[in-house]
Amino acid sequence: MSDGDAQADDTTPGGDTEQSVRDRIWAVASASDIRLIAVTLLAIYAIFLFLGIVGGLDANGLYSSLERVTFFAAVYALVVLALNLQWGYAGLFNIGIAGFMAIGLYSMHILTVQIGLAYPIGALGAVLITSLFGALVALPALRLRADYLAIVTLAFAEIVRSILGSQRFAEFTFAGFDIGFGGATGPDGTLPDPVKFFLYKHPYSLRPEPNAFGEFYFGLFDLFIIDDSTAEGILYALFLSLFVGLYYFLLVRTGNSPFGRVLKAIREDETVAKALGKDTRKFKITAFALGSALMGLAAILWYTKRGGVTPTNFEPEVTFFVFVALIIGGAGSNTGSVIGGIVFGALLFRGPVFIERIINQRLEAEADPTTIFDAFGGIDPFIVYTTDNLSALRVVLLGVVLVILIQRRPEGLLGKRKEIASSIDLEDRTGGEN
Repeated sequence: MSDGDAQADDTTPGGDTEQSVRDRIWAVASASDIRLIAVTLLAIYAIFLFLGIVGGLDANGLYSSLERVTFFAAVYALVVLALNLQWGYAGLFNIGIAGFMAIGLYSMHILTVQIGLAYPIGALGAVLITSLFGALVALPALRLRADYLAIVTLAFAEIVRSILGSQRFAEFTFAGFDIGFGGATGPDGTLPDPVKFFLYKHPYSLRPEPNAFGEFYFGLFDLFIIDDSTAEGILYALFLSLFVGLYYFLLVRTGNSPFGRVLKAIREDETVAKALGKDTRKFKITAFALGSALMGLAAILWYTKRGGVTPTNFEPEVTFFVFVALIIGGAGSNTGSVIGGIVFGALLFRGPVFIERIINQRLEAEADPTTIFDAFGGIDPFIVYTTDNLSALRVVLLGVVLVILIQRRPEGLLGKRKEIASSIDLEDRTGGEN
């Protein structure tokens, strides 16, 4: 067969190659997914703006609320995308997410604050350390079935949290450096905030002076009556959103690569993948290590904004929250992972706190009940009393959402869009004829 014949065989009736058709379809689908994510985020913004205006927030309060919504939507989207690589693609049931996040963040603290490495080098080192731990955990655990793998990863996360909170490892010497995990209160020192490097001449002084870009940036927000703290938070939220885009692009490309197609084949039927000559253990260990590394980086981006870190930041409920977000969006879909992270982080995690804030801001000045008897003194005292602990009822709300999802849509919002393992259309175009 000549090269011309081979080219002809690869063309569609319209003259395009199958590869070009697939690329064009993929581009259209990607644009549609991005629009879907944008519409979801804008709808959530509209809800919070409406509630904020009704609650009497000023312009700075409204912008601050949107900044916090974007922050939590972005950080949960990052971790959910990492989990989707392990669970949605490869079917690896990892419920030790909090442990890998803790390793990434504490490694970052040790490398940057205690040893003194630059932020990019420290972040890269922390990501590599987290991926190494992911590979080490996966190596023996992947001999186990899915439910036993879950038990191993959960035990690993609790071991990590116990070690980080132990006074025995609060301070020790390693390779000539005096380092430590700080015990129950966490290590001393403030984690580096990457955004501050763009805004201030000396980011870690008590009263940092804005640089040229910082003066322009803060001056721009002064026109909208937004204080410097809120403006700085908005820039960090945009910084996180950029990483969500990078995660999304990386995982979409990974899913469409030969490596990703093997992972999906393992998810569907590992025995068949083995029969095709694939070393499934190697692929699963690689996927587990890569997913763990992305979780570690997500934790670094999440908590460097807070400055400090303690073992209580990595309770098992963190893992539970991330899985709820993945279930909401639908496992196996990167777009669903982002939407699940947005819906969970904005509505279910931040929403109750925001509602409590605006209700109390409106009513607590006139009604501030301290006991249940005071609460029955009128409508306003009763509302204030019942909303004072609304954020504490977040887990109850999550339970209700999970029950509804399991009954109405167990596959999640975009679960039916689970990406298939094949890179080409395997649909029977012959109408069933032999």
